[in-house]
Amino acid sequence: MRYFMLSVCWLLASASIALAKTPTIQHPNVLFIFLDDYGWRDCGFMGTDFYETPNLDALAKQGMIFTNAYAAAANCAPSRACLLSGQYTPRHEIYNVGTKLRGNPKHSRLEHIPGTDTLPTDLHTWAHQIRAAGYRTATIGKWHLSKDPLPYGFDFNFAGTQSGSPPRGYWPPHSRAPGLQNAPKDEYLTDRLTDEAIGFIQRNHEQSWFLYLTHFAVHTPLQGRPDLVAKYESKPKGQLHDHAVMAAMIESVDAGIGRIMESLQELGLHDKTAIVFTSDNGGYGPATSMNPLKGYKGTYYEGGIREPFFVTWPNMVKPGSTSEVPVINVDLYPTLCEITGAELPTDQDLDGESLVPVLRGTGELSDRAIHWHFPAYLNSYARVEPQHDQQRDPLFRTRPCSIMRYGDWKLHEYFEDGELELYNLRDDIGESSNLAEQNPAKTKELHEMMVAWRDRVDAPVPTRRNPKFDAKAEAEAIRQQITK
Repeated sequence: MRYFMLSVCWLLASASIALAKTPTIQHPNVLFIFLDDYGWRDCGFMGTDFYETPNLDALAKQGMIFTNAYAAAANCAPSRACLLSGQYTPRHEIYNVGTKLRGNPKHSRLEHIPGTDTLPTDLHTWAHQIRAAGYRTATIGKWHLSKDPLPYGFDFNFAGTQSGSPPRGYWPPHSRAPGLQNAPKDEYLTDRLTDEAIGFIQRNHEQSWFLYLTHFAVHTPLQGRPDLVAKYESKPKGQLHDHAVMAAMIESVDAGIGRIMESLQELGLHDKTAIVFTSDNGGYGPATSMNPLKGYKGTYYEGGIREPFFVTWPNMVKPGSTSEVPVINVDLYPTLCEITGAELPTDQDLDGESLVPVLRGTGELSDRAIHWHFPAYLNSYARVEPQHDQQRDPLFRTRPCSIMRYGDWKLHEYFEDGELELYNLRDDIGESSNLAEQNPAKTKELHEMMVAWRDRVDAPVPTRRNPKFDAKAEAEAIRQQITK
């Protein structure tokens, strides 16, 4: 009997020690920093040799960096719709920025799928769920999914409208943006959004809050504060990055994050706040580089969809940790809900998985593929010579396609010509060697998985021939671009 009681005591003591080593989840405030057109390598912690991001770098060291993190679309509106809904594009049907054909109709072989440009109001966003869990919710900055973000679960909106670009640029007047109508003429937009973020935190510091700080930066127009532009014009250029205005815009974002962190410290909220940081799509090709990744914003090569991403969560996420697991922004819906203790909706399909087990080191994600579906067209940058080695063809950054990543493998399917491209990202992160023909078994396996996924989510595939397509006009336009 004495031996039995000693054994019981030992087991209880062991359990207590185990519980002490694995703290129970305490639901923190959440600061979600979401940048626009910010490339995979545009941070110091991701390898820039010109831009300066000391505050982001310091934050990244406090949490977990994900090196294989993706946006769910290669341009703004569909990526944001995926993020807010937790769904891939075929479910919410926002496929592009706007619903009209992007590009010359003579160069498009298929009729595109227009989709919609407004997130359905009957969807439950994570903001709905988090507000229902007792949080005060705010969106500050770019919205781009409807005329007004408030019906989507937010208590407070500053500057968010349907517009995908800064309201008439980064300097006043901002006549159409809520809260910015009377902005001082010398006020830089990024700095003002930081001010509003700090104000929201100060007003709500005694209750639970969730702040979606969705900067317009570094979206075009490229406009930096003159003092910062001058600083970078006099700085030696890096081999990877060298754009002075882009650098100035990035520094304004980073300095603002530093100010927010100081405010959290002053309010005693630093250890009570989780921070999520990422971007909506790849960097703006004419101004930045994602090298060694191929592509940029608007392409479905890695440079158009792979993003910088980290999460800090005091006492829950090990500082200085990294993860190579492939994740995508639809994963943030269940992740944010679990961090805040919010319930998931019972009547809405969600395509992501919570990252909390990875963040806490208690588990892994399922053996899954991640997907992209773009049944539309996105033309090359206007008035900028396309970088032919970064796009599939000179006329479009992207033609209608489906993309899938499974493990180290990535498969592209292009609907105009049916071509399949297969890459092993472990060996070929730059997607330079198409292995589809030399590895037909793997190509077939992945393509069958992709088709099955499209069937499950009812993804529309464009099949109708475009009556305006002119093969000669397309060939001549390609010839002119190549010979420039």
